[in-house]
Amino acid sequence: MRRSQRLAGPVVLAGAAILTLFPVYWLATLSFKREVDQFAVPPIWFRFTPTLAHYYDIFVERSFGRYLLHSTIAAGTSTLLALAIGTLAAYSLARRPRPRLAFWILSTRMFPPIVSVIPLLLMLRWAGLLDSIAALVVVYTAFHLPFVVWMMRGFFEEVPVELEEAALLDGMTPLGALWRVALPLVRPGLAATAAFCLVIGWNEFLFAFIVAQTDAAVTLPVGIAGRVTQYEIKWGAMSAAGVVAMLPVFLFAAAMQKHLVRGLSLGAVKG
Repeated sequence: MRRSQRLAGPVVLAGAAILTLFPVYWLATLSFKREVDQFAVPPIWFRFTPTLAHYYDIFVERSFGRYLLHSTIAAGTSTLLALAIGTLAAYSLARRPRPRLAFWILSTRMFPPIVSVIPLLLMLRWAGLLDSIAALVVVYTAFHLPFVVWMMRGFFEEVPVELEEAALLDGMTPLGALWRVALPLVRPGLAATAAFCLVIGWNEFLFAFIVAQTDAAVTLPVGIAGRVTQYEIKWGAMSAAGVVAMLPVFLFAAAMQKHLVRGLSLGAVKG
């Protein structure tokens, strides 16, 4: 009985890992399969003749290199701006609590994004920012800010105020105490918040689809969806683009893994 109980955990974990990773594996294999192999019956799981035609299609014949650059600029810049602004606001709310203000900031994340499409579209058109990466940076930053404030406020509340008071007694300014004392202590939380914002901005489709009217502002999600036409669905090109879109976020998460684990568990154990 004990042996079966010990084996149950690894078996369940292995099954969950297979269910989670199988779509990724199938996406990667589709990107290297010829069209005749993509719809083979029964499916070809392992043995097939690989081809780079789909990657040639998206990078040489299409503009996916430009789409990748647009997504990197929009997601990366908006994440940095949201962290810079939201961290200051979160620190202020953590040290001088204002429950009503904090709730108002968080409440902006409660309504569906689709309800803000028309006013945002009108404001961007009035500002002359339609069909530009700057529009996506502004929109993504605005939607990241409540999340950053909510997350970072909790991390700052875990930092003892006495440390900053000691820094102030030593002659530091409040901004210096934030920069030299508080921020280094919440660095894992900052990394976790940045990862969430980056993933959200990288995968965002609705506003990118509305703002981008030409290739000047098309991001990867919109570019991938464009492979579905009225005549055919280019599964190979979509799969190759999906692999390309997945790699940067995967590498970022792998590089920040230690900070992510510490950030997600920060404050979970008190003693």
